[in-house]
Amino acid sequence: MSTVNTLLVIWLASAWLMTAGWAWQRRHRNAGIVDVLWSVAVGAAAVLAALVGSGAPVTRVVTAVLGGLWACRLAWHLWRRVSAEEEDGRYRALREHWHGSQGKFFGFFQFQAFLVGLFAVPFIAVAANPVSSMAAMTVAIAIWLASVGGEALADRQLAAFRADPANKGKTCRDGLWRYSRHPNYFFEWLHWFVYVVLAIGSPLWWLAWSGPVVMFLFLRFVSGVPYTETQALRSRGDAYRRYQRDTPMFFPWFPKHESDNA
Repeated sequence: MSTVNTLLVIWLASAWLMTAGWAWQRRHRNAGIVDVLWSVAVGAAAVLAALVGSGAPVTRVVTAVLGGLWACRLAWHLWRRVSAEEEDGRYRALREHWHGSQGKFFGFFQFQAFLVGLFAVPFIAVAANPVSSMAAMTVAIAIWLASVGGEALADRQLAAFRADPANKGKTCRDGLWRYSRHPNYFFEWLHWFVYVVLAIGSPLWWLAWSGPVVMFLFLRFVSGVPYTETQALRSRGDAYRRYQRDTPMFFPWFPKHESDNA
């Protein structure tokens, strides 16, 4: 299957999935389902790209396994939140801003389908790689373990903090959250370097860089940090401003101060 046809299939399947997700959020008034479905669709794109690719079989298998497992962990984590909690504050703010317009929400869900196709490009680059390098696979697996493990740890630390009623209205500074205001986003970005390494030797190698580059731009400037921090300032005010002053935004580093955890 050609690159264009593979991307077309991924986009059409994602558009159908996001339409079902839009209908689900319309009934449940919880647009957080879009994040769950995005994770599932991107993981499925990794598997499809590996199945139809023309590259070395071992490299394609590794891509399918790593991409699929990453997606399963992230989707399960997000689903647990969506199914057990009220709509995330970011989506509540959008709902208010759009005055509940379902047309705008439909467009938003379909834009996520487009992004699935965009983030499928690194998998296609890897799947076209005729080279099966043990060194590259070892490095890629090491990055995968560090990034997925780090994101899972950050998610668990935040979930444990939020589960304690005594922390209501406070800002989490536990564990990795002491060194970055968004360690989960940092490790999510790091994960995309897995496919840059696996694509070394591919005629489409340069396309694999779209993963970390586009993910960083979205997390840092579009849908990640800006929306999350706006919501945090809205709900926690000065406590979060102190956290902003003390703690690096994205790349983990030592905090500047040791303010209280209010």
